[in-house]
Parts: sequence; C-alpha cells; structure tokens
Amino acid sequence: MKPGSDIDASQVEGNASPDIKHSLLAALQYMQLSHVSQSTSKSLGSFEAEFASRLQLTEVSILSKTEEPEKLEGRVVLQATVDEGMLNGAENMHGGCTATMIDICSTMPIFVLTASTTGHGVFGVSQSLNIVYHSPALLGDKLRIVNTTLAVGSRALSSRCEVWNVTRHRLVASAVHIKMVPSEPRATESAKL
Repeated sequence: MKPGSDIDASQVEGNASPDIKHSLLAALQYMQLSHVSQSTSKSLGSFEAEFASRLQLTEVSILSKTEEPEKLEGRVVLQATVDEGMLNGAENMHGGCTATMIDICSTMPIFVLTASTTGHGVFGVSQSLNIVYHSPALLGDKLRIVNTTLAVGSRALSSRCEVWNVTRHRLVASAVHIKMVPSEPRATESAKL
C-alpha cells in the first residue's frame, strides 16, 4: 500500500488546509508501516510503527498565539486508548510509552506550522524532551494528546504537549520538546563521533 493513497482528511477537525491535514495523516500512516532494512533487505517491525497505529488524529489548526496575536502557533490533537501493550508491571501506562507518545505527537505541530508558513513542513531532530508525570493512566482510559508550538525558528524548534486522561478528567503528563533542523553534511566531511 502506498502511504497516503487512501487517506480521508475530511474527518480531521481544525482550520488547517486539507493539504496539510493530508500530509500529516500520510506521515502518521508512514510511521505505521513496516520498513525494509537497507543493510539486510529484511522487513522490520518497529516500535514506532506499533505505537503510531494506536494514534488517531482529531484536530489540526493554525491559530494566533493568545499571548502574541501577531504570531501563529500550530496545534495538533490526537487520541489514543490505553491498551495492554502500553502497561508497566503496576498496570499503569508505562513512562517510556508516554515519552514515545509525546515524542511523536509533539513534533506534529512543528510540521503543521512550518508547512503552513513556508510551504515545506519540517520535523527536525530531538535535542531535549522534558517530561513531568502528573498521574497514572489505566487500561482502557481514553487519552487526548494536545500539542502546540512554542517557537519555530530557522534552526531551533520547540513545542509543548499535554496528555489528558479523558476518562478520569486529569492530566497524565506534560512536556516541552526542543528540536533542531540539522545542517546538511558537506560532501568532503567525514563522519565524526
């Protein structure tokens, strides 16, 4: 199946253009696919694919910032339901699962805002992911993951994420994600560690 070939962006709320919604849905669908190893040519299942399949995109918007109305922010809302594969030994959603959810979801408003303002969406690479865990999420709890951009520059990108437990009406986790746009490697530059 070709990524994006059967995507219906009309079910996603928000004021972002249908093209931006479609691009974001296609990226989410791409994450859900198994990939082929370049070194062995074997099909790879991935943690990202397993987790991304649990996410449902519900809103994509570009809004004026409340604090600075002349500036725009990207807003992306997703939903997921806690299932058995997301639990730790105490039968709460595992902190690593929450971190993965935040990593994937908090990148999306950055893509949306850069696609809207420059015509080219940027995902960037993570520099820092700071998470505060507020309360546990239990098996069957419905989660609402609200993500907004904080600042988007030419190299530095940042977003905020809040994971809300819709079932129990409480905040599960909040985070700030700092990303960057890596520079292109020079043709003559060798890899350095």
